[in-house]
Amino acid sequence: MVALVGRLIETGPSDRPPRIAVVGAQGSGKTTLARAAAAEYGAVPVSIDDVYLTRAEREAMARDVHPLFVTRGPPGTHDLGMLQALMDRLSEAGPTDATPLPDFDKRGDDRVPADRWRAFTGRPRAILIDAWCLGALPEGDAALETPINALERDRDPDGVWRRSVDGFVGGAYAGFAAGLDAILFLRAPGFEVVLDWRSQQEADLLGVPPEDLPLDERARLADFIQYFERVTRRMLAGGVRADVIVPLDRNRVPGSFSA
Repeated sequence: MVALVGRLIETGPSDRPPRIAVVGAQGSGKTTLARAAAAEYGAVPVSIDDVYLTRAEREAMARDVHPLFVTRGPPGTHDLGMLQALMDRLSEAGPTDATPLPDFDKRGDDRVPADRWRAFTGRPRAILIDAWCLGALPEGDAALETPINALERDRDPDGVWRRSVDGFVGGAYAGFAAGLDAILFLRAPGFEVVLDWRSQQEADLLGVPPEDLPLDERARLADFIQYFERVTRRMLAGGVRADVIVPLDRNRVPGSFSA
């Protein structure tokens, strides 16, 4: 699939670095693909995870909009203005210009201080954005009426959080996605594989086989992915604007792609 990203780069604009998003459910391999393609083609990989709002900003959203916004991940919890400014700066960089790349400490749940960010020198061949939800389409009020999981039922009974998330999907995130040159969607076979994929990632971080992941850790992940479930299911059901769609099987083996 690295070559597929390469083709998207080659067909992008020639007067600036093409801006290409690699999107897909948690654990689908989008970060791995973006990094491999960046190394192959002289691009810079940027994760939307690195432009989360700060903890203080999310706590303010939790007070002003809904308590669930304190948890990072869903649309509304990213600083898209920062991401846009980063892309613009990289696009205009000279051969020796150093562009700081934002970083986020997931363990500390806050943005890393700017003086500790790494830098990219020069103008990249392309900007590859690893972002699970870019290209998602909003659902509308009727689809939002009924909770789809325990999180929505118990912690968002009046639908304020999911309607706010849907508003971000159809507003700021759609606007940002419209400025990209291409979106490549890695389509999981179904939401039911996401917990296994995410658990495998966590097991890899802990250095244990997936079957040895502690049960309480798997339970934590099962709760966490509920924050992503509605938008992910929407995308898997066709509610996504993508230039290339690559279906994956349960083992993440890609099938024939459509463009």
